[in-house]
Amino acid sequence: MKSISGAMSHGFTLIELLTALIILSLLALMSYRGLGAVLDAREYVRHETEKWRRVTSFFTRFERDMQLAAPRPVRVASGTVPAWNGKLQATPEGGSSPHLEFSRFASADGMDTARRIGYVLNEKQEIELWLWPGLDVAPGVQPERYPVLTGVTTLELQYLNADRLWMSIWPDMLAGSPIAAISSIPEAVRVRIMLASGEKIERIFR
Repeated sequence: MKSISGAMSHGFTLIELLTALIILSLLALMSYRGLGAVLDAREYVRHETEKWRRVTSFFTRFERDMQLAAPRPVRVASGTVPAWNGKLQATPEGGSSPHLEFSRFASADGMDTARRIGYVLNEKQEIELWLWPGLDVAPGVQPERYPVLTGVTTLELQYLNADRLWMSIWPDMLAGSPIAAISSIPEAVRVRIMLASGEKIERIFR
């Protein structure tokens, strides 16, 4: 009897084994869910970091172009275009979207030349950078287009005139002579964008 009792004391009953398996299963499930939450959080942080990196890069590029803006009208096949040409264009959805073109000096580091550039929100929810090869545009020459910010549902541009009034279009033909107007550039530019993820961002550049 003593030897049988000693042998039984070293084993596990079926209920004990089932209990241990249930506990191990619960621990494994909790670990799996915890790992999944960590991976989801890491992916969310990576996605948000990349999104705001692209937004920052866009505004950095836009600010640099604003600082190099030149009060120089350009010649095109149809005549003369203002140095700063901000207008509204109809969209396929029936609304309007800003279309900005302006003349820009060469950069001081010599990495770029004086040229005509533009910013446009296209139908793919992308803000495009338009680059012409120079300032005066030869007949038939089209700009190269590069998406500089994706996932943008709304782009609003406003221009500050000498009377400290924000205008939706430029040049301000009511201020000064028409000849002076086509050479004028705004005192500041206000940019508002709405991302597809819902964030609204506003920046003002001199």
